[in-house]
Amino acid sequence: MIKFTYHLNQDNIELQASNWCGLERVFINGKVVSRKFNFGLQSMHDVLLNNGKKCRFQLIVDPQTELVSCRIYKQNQLVTILNQGKKQLQKSQFLIETSFVVVCVGMLSLYWLT
Repeated sequence: MIKFTYHLNQDNIELQASNWCGLERVFINGKVVSRKFNFGLQSMHDVLLNNGKKCRFQLIVDPQTELVSCRIYKQNQLVTILNQGKKQLQKSQFLIETSFVVVCVGMLSLYWLT
């Protein structure tokens, strides 16, 4: 899971993107305001902030560098670019793989005990 968090005016914003199932979600102050499945290299989420102003989140994956960028626009003006590199992706994938192995070993142990 890749997470980008940002504080914009009075709003706490978080974009989550699963590198496993393709689900992307945008949270504003803990509430889901946008959700979609994406398996491509780029996606956009257009949402309204609590003050009624438009905000756009653009998620971009560079396949050469494996850098994931989240661009945040407020009223069509770029506010910031948040980046996560290969280390964060590898850490997330390692956690998923380890969890999967633990679950499989547990299920096999239960099967052998019965």
